[in-house]
Amino acid sequence: MNPTVLLLIGAFLFTVNSHAQVAAASSPYKVRDFGAQGNGTAMDTAAVQKAIDACAAGGGGTVYFAPGNYLCGSLRLKSGVYLYLDAGATLKGSPKDSDYDKCEDFGFKNDADSETSFFHFSLIWAANAERLGVIGEGTIDSNYVKRHGPKTIAFKRCRFVDIKGVRLLNAPNYNISLLGTDYVNIDGVTILNGFADGIDPDACRNVRISNCHIESRDDAIVPKTSFSLGERRSCENITVANCFLASRANCFKLGTESGGDFKHITVANCVMSNFAGETPGANHATSGISLESVDGANVEDVLISNVSMYNACCPIFIRLGSRCRDSAPSPGSLKNVSISHVVALNASWTSSITGIPGYYPDGITLSDIRLVYASAAQSTAGEGAPVPEQEKLYPTANMFGPLPAYGLYVRHVKNLTLSNMQLLCADNFVRVPFSGRKRNDHPYWQTPDAPSSSRPADDPGTALVADDVIGLDIDGLQTRASTKGDPILQFINVRDAFLRASRAPANTSVYLDLRGAQTAAIELKGNQMRNAKTPIRRAAEVPRKAVKSSQR
Repeated sequence: MNPTVLLLIGAFLFTVNSHAQVAAASSPYKVRDFGAQGNGTAMDTAAVQKAIDACAAGGGGTVYFAPGNYLCGSLRLKSGVYLYLDAGATLKGSPKDSDYDKCEDFGFKNDADSETSFFHFSLIWAANAERLGVIGEGTIDSNYVKRHGPKTIAFKRCRFVDIKGVRLLNAPNYNISLLGTDYVNIDGVTILNGFADGIDPDACRNVRISNCHIESRDDAIVPKTSFSLGERRSCENITVANCFLASRANCFKLGTESGGDFKHITVANCVMSNFAGETPGANHATSGISLESVDGANVEDVLISNVSMYNACCPIFIRLGSRCRDSAPSPGSLKNVSISHVVALNASWTSSITGIPGYYPDGITLSDIRLVYASAAQSTAGEGAPVPEQEKLYPTANMFGPLPAYGLYVRHVKNLTLSNMQLLCADNFVRVPFSGRKRNDHPYWQTPDAPSSSRPADDPGTALVADDVIGLDIDGLQTRASTKGDPILQFINVRDAFLRASRAPANTSVYLDLRGAQTAAIELKGNQMRNAKTPIRRAAEVPRKAVKSSQR
């Protein structure tokens, strides 16, 4: 081999193997030198805090944890200070709430829950600091066995933050919580057995999350814009790349707390799944991609691409609502969103894009999408039941109950493009009954009553329903036919739609069903309709001139 190549490989291996030794040798702030025992039983909080304070007073540097188990309560990180956990070092949280700092007093009304709002009640926290972080090859074990307790890492109004390499375990609250914190780099972090959210950038700007593995019972990654700063601050320039995200709630969610705006968000090259070892649809509602504005936020310029998804109940959920927490004056907006190159297998809940009357998601593009459904829910209220608006309800993928399409339901939307989209069903597809219940304001699955529907258990029904949509382009759509004779597509009060290069699957009874007196300017061109008994069915209230068709 080329001697130069050998030299470069040797230099690389030396760098990797000696990283910890160099950190140890160069740091004068070794926690053992300040009295930390590292035996897993003695409380090391005071000793570690002394090392942090000395490091900050000395102008900053690295606080070094040699291999060992360091039992601690709250640690306050300061400007210029980095905690370095060597391989074999574990920062172990006290299991007693009393060993952590008390929650801060805001002095203003805030509708966000305490987990979102409070930062002092944390294992590692900082406020109004910069050039700080937590790095290394070690472990931070929050040491709790259920939800509700301190956050693991929490930074409020900080700048230039690095969190790299560490492994976070057993967090009873958010693993990494950021509020009003800018210029953040989270890289190579592993989160396992999280009882709450994985990573939450709240009202943050310029945040990079890459190469992370997250398994959390609640949302894996969820940018928010809560009112926890006492102001409506935007979340901007957020990138997520090369991550594995597993959740029993949402793998990537934008919103829920959505008082401030969201701008310039990118997610790329990620694998998404339900929480490890759990069956989707049993007692939770999992979404892969969830984009929400329900408290007045303006959401714009969101790009999501190259996602492999499996066992997520609902692959894609996009919602513009009007819950309007913190006295938001009006619903916000949701526009300029592109989701592309997504494959989702073993889905069980209809994907949806919904606004409310007068407030329409605008400029949404779904392209090169393959959604394969293993099951779908059917109503216990019978066929044809209206879909409730649920304008003020907490947003989750099952908030409407069963939807009239197995693949995609769209309502109150403008300028929607669906390109090269496959809405398919597995060979062993089944329909399951549904009835909802509430816990607080979250709708969840439960074991349902017997269904009243006469639909065959393996019949998928309609693939796509569009209701009150203005500007709809469909290009290259593939679906599965209903054995009961339901239409493949149903348009209700759709205006200005163009359907092309799509094909009717075998045994299609009706391809496109048109309803609603407002239906207008529907054009079909270059579609393959030889398998459809009835390519277009028009209800009596639909004007004759509403549709123009040129088919093969």
